[in-house]
Formats: sequence, structure tokens, C-alpha cells
Amino acid sequence: MTTDTGPSHISSRDNPLLKDLRKLAQDPGAYRKLGRLWLEGDHLCRAALARGVRPAVAVFSEAFWPSAPAEWVQSAIKTVVVADDLLRAVSGLESPAPMGFVLDLPPRPEILPDAPTVVLDRLQDAGNAGSILRSAAAFGFTQVIALKGTAALWAPKVLRAGMGAHFGLRLVEGVDIDALDALRVPLVATSSHWGEWLHKADLPHPCAWLMGHEGQGVSAVLEARASHHIRIAQPGGEESLNVAAAAAICLHASGAVLQAK
Repeated sequence: MTTDTGPSHISSRDNPLLKDLRKLAQDPGAYRKLGRLWLEGDHLCRAALARGVRPAVAVFSEAFWPSAPAEWVQSAIKTVVVADDLLRAVSGLESPAPMGFVLDLPPRPEILPDAPTVVLDRLQDAGNAGSILRSAAAFGFTQVIALKGTAALWAPKVLRAGMGAHFGLRLVEGVDIDALDALRVPLVATSSHWGEWLHKADLPHPCAWLMGHEGQGVSAVLEARASHHIRIAQPGGEESLNVAAAAAICLHASGAVLQAK
């Protein structure tokens, strides 16, 4: 709960909190240095609250502050009100939001051996990474492991693309391939040119789907660890699918296996 003294007001662009917010909003790796996250806009903030996340700081523009919902104000440890132009300058968006939450970065969890898992192998595009997180959450995959070289999972663009999925997932990022030794579920590799057809395969569940680099696919070293190799039928004749689209198709197929049990 916020204190009875009311919110703090910020009117200087040199305020230390605003400096941190600018870094968090515009630098994909800043959250690792600062140990905090910046959620901009009501959708992400609502998603965090729905999962029981308590913000360290709730930030509102001066214009929005009088109409700020009480549950947002009361949920945060601290509340600040920022001059409208200063808060707009923080944002990396074309249409800046009038509010946001600062969260403490959650500690990296241990890998759960038997959890339905998605492994990201050097994915570079933040939109792809966030979209896959969203599909994972939608189709019952509770753990995502990002190998070193993958886009930062808590970066602003990944957060926006994930649309709140982050808060329903166990996210383990920045690990070496040997960390996958902790998994006891079968590894299932995706490929655009060989393996069983997805629509004919007897998919294991739970399992860990391996999703590879946008151009290179799953690395040969990681692919060698897989017990199953899957490709998606493309009767239209395209060479390959976007990795986020392929992930959605594969994870939906696995989710269907779970539903059938």
C-alpha cells in the first residue's frame, strides 16, 4: 500500500528515477544492470497484477493521475507523479502511455526437470521471442529456457510482444546448452527440411520444443540431443516458416495432445 503522505512528484528530467526509466525503456539489456523492469501501459500492468506481482513503483503522468484506478495506486510500494512531457520523453513508443510500473527483476529460477518447456536457441528478434512466450503460455508450456545468444527475455520489445505472458511463465535465460542436462523430458527439434511430419507424429508430452535461430535454425549440437525431429507440412510451397509462426503451430499441436489425455 502507498503511504498516507501521497505520491512523490517529479518535475526534473535529471531525477534519478527518470534516468533509470529512460534506460529501462530504451536499452534492451538495462534490466540486467539495474535489477528492475519497466512495464509501460495498462495492459502489461494489469497482467502483472493479475499474477500477483506487486510493483515497486507506480508511475503516472500528471494528466492521468486524477483518474488513476485505486487498485493501481494501492498495489505499489511507492507512487510517483511525473510531468507529462517528462514521462513522454522516457518512452520508446510512438504513442507513449500515461502510466507504468517499475518491478524488481525476479531472480533466475532453477530449471524444472519435468515441466513442459520451450528452448530458444539464439533467437535474435525481440518480436519473435515475445510471440513464442505468448504461445507457450497459451498452450500450456510453463517453462521457457533461453540459451546464450538469445534476445533478452525481459527487454522492452519482448515484454510488449509477450502481452503479459511473462508473468505466467518460468523464464530461465542466458544459460549454456549443458544446462539442458537438467531436463528429464524428451527434446523435440524443429526443422524446415527433414523429420516426421507434425500432423502424423506421435508427440510426447510433456516435452521440450527446440526453437532455433531465425536464419540458421536449431544448432547441430542441440539438434543432436533431440529424440524427435519434426517438420511442418507446407502445401503452399514456401521454403520455411517464421520461427514464431512455427512455434505456435507446434505448441498448439502439443497442447492438443494434452487436452486429449
